Amino acid sequence: MVERNGRSQETTPSGSTHSPPDSFVEQANVADPAIHERFETNWPDCWTRAADLLSWDEPYDTVLEDDDAPFYRWFSDGRLNAAYNCLDRHLESGRKNHAAIRWEGKQGERRTYTYQDLYVEVNEFAAALRDLGVEEDDVVTIYLPMIPELPIAMLACARIGAPHSVVFAGLSADALATRMDAANSEFLITCDGYYRRGDAFNQKSKADNARIGLEQDVRTVVVDRLGDDLPHVLGDDEWDYHELCEEFAGETVEPVSRDAEDMLFLMYTSGTTGEPKGVVHSTGGYLAHVAWTSHAVLDIKPDDTYWCAADIGWITGHSYIVYGPLALGTTSVMYEGTPDYPDRDRLWEIVDRNAVDIFYTAPTAIRAFMKWGSDYPDRHDLSSLRLLGTVGEPISPRPWNWYREHIGGGDCPVVDTWWQTETGAVTISTLPGVDEMKPGSAGPPLPGVDARVVDAQGDDVEPGEAGYLTIGRPWPGMARTLYDGDERFVTEYWRRFSDPDADEWRYFSGDTARIDEDGYITVLGRVDDVINVSGHRLGTMEIEGAIADVDGVAEAAVVGRSNDAGNTEVYAYVSTEREREPDAAVRTAILESIESAIGPIARPAEVIFTPELPKTRSGKIMRRLLEDVANGEELGDTSALRNPEIVGEIQAEVGDGVDPGQ
Repeated sequence: MVERNGRSQETTPSGSTHSPPDSFVEQANVADPAIHERFETNWPDCWTRAADLLSWDEPYDTVLEDDDAPFYRWFSDGRLNAAYNCLDRHLESGRKNHAAIRWEGKQGERRTYTYQDLYVEVNEFAAALRDLGVEEDDVVTIYLPMIPELPIAMLACARIGAPHSVVFAGLSADALATRMDAANSEFLITCDGYYRRGDAFNQKSKADNARIGLEQDVRTVVVDRLGDDLPHVLGDDEWDYHELCEEFAGETVEPVSRDAEDMLFLMYTSGTTGEPKGVVHSTGGYLAHVAWTSHAVLDIKPDDTYWCAADIGWITGHSYIVYGPLALGTTSVMYEGTPDYPDRDRLWEIVDRNAVDIFYTAPTAIRAFMKWGSDYPDRHDLSSLRLLGTVGEPISPRPWNWYREHIGGGDCPVVDTWWQTETGAVTISTLPGVDEMKPGSAGPPLPGVDARVVDAQGDDVEPGEAGYLTIGRPWPGMARTLYDGDERFVTEYWRRFSDPDADEWRYFSGDTARIDEDGYITVLGRVDDVINVSGHRLGTMEIEGAIADVDGVAEAAVVGRSNDAGNTEVYAYVSTEREREPDAAVRTAILESIESAIGPIARPAEVIFTPELPKTRSGKIMRRLLEDVANGEELGDTSALRNPEIVGEIQAEVGDGVDPGQ
């Protein structure tokens, strides 16, 4: 055992089970061991516990309407407003001077918005949007980086009953145009540009190019983010954000009372056909679910300083930077930059300075932290941390344990959460005040959630076997439909394992998973993330997990390559920890780990060592590019990469033809 910043730090083996510390359980929002049973015996009325976290303009009488499955309706005769729940009611309870958002900019800027500050600016911008012609149910597209004006715009839309469609700022002009066209959106909120590693990038030019390709006229609001670093000119049907807010300074807008089933927002996600899917989320069910999971899974309290290090351009940021935390009245940290700029201790400096209580990030980031080494977090006092979380992809035991030991001081509970854009909020995770934790396993389904792992016929698999991850009963945060059609919604998510004639509906997540004797679910990856080797379907996540369990390995990506004989073989790209040389011993350990965990059939044809893996600015590994490199094909679009230079280095390494057995 070692000491760091006054907290004991104990190394534990991969695969061990951890109980939450007594000190955590004593203060946990949810600590009742019988909660799973209580939800089960009282389903679906158990979800009133989530709805009770909200303020309703008109109370609901019916919890769930299921007569038109799978188009379920939650709290459908109730009315409420999301912006009121995130702002007004906290002012009314005497918390107007409590910090709502603490923003950390890329250039070292800092802004703190109290709930009163946020209320004022949201009202002013809501008034401005109305003046520009935005009406209830109009879809407003938001194309902004991680600046405070992004959640302000979201809440302003919610206040006037206009669904928002946030498009990740790193996406291209074509991607923006596709989404605006699909939503028939006539209103756009963007900015002049943003900083990337100190350089100014022009965002408005991408927005302008997107508008050119649209048939509808678009009214655009532009946030001046860069000032003199990137001068811009406003054209016809374009307005300056700050000038609009000044024009409507001091104005208030009565929050529009929305039916619980009215659309709160539209989020586009990738589809199996290549066309993005417009996922529709409701006001009441979604807000209740994110508030409940923020309370029960992330253990957020109003006096906490909480930080979800995601981007609001994706569902994680919607649910766990904006709506969930603000509905509970806590302080939500919002960060514009990357984890390694200006140095690799940037995140820990923010945690230290803000005394962050809860930190929620992606396994991709954790593997990068592990690679960089523990001396970066060791520079800072992280003893304020009470809970850690992971989101976005499966995390294997080694990085899970590293995260707990080096960031959480050896005693922080870690919640490994599984959910999707379509589920709206966490659906599988341990409750940190109730459940034991198993590194590498997300945990049991949340109370009230009927998640199961089934075979191709829809029957439950035996413990330890792999199968398809499904959900058998509706849940409040679930997507209501797809904006481009109910039929696609049923086809994409419900048809495979459902029996409509028997009125039995089961949601298919598109993920593969394994369940153990205790009902804990380990997610293995997407159904499509498989490599067919000699007739064997090998999950890339499972192979990558075996590689990541090797001492000295920071992260890995596995793809398939067609060899000269026309057969598919496994290619593994591996990045080692900073202090570990990628030598023959590491290579041998990788091959042995794969053969032990999966079998010789999964042995890679090549193991390519690389200083880092190509990633998007949101931290996702671009496996598609790695597959292009492995197969010697022309590279696809690289505009979303934050480290494009690494692709050339990998191409040179692959061209050298490394022998995996050497």
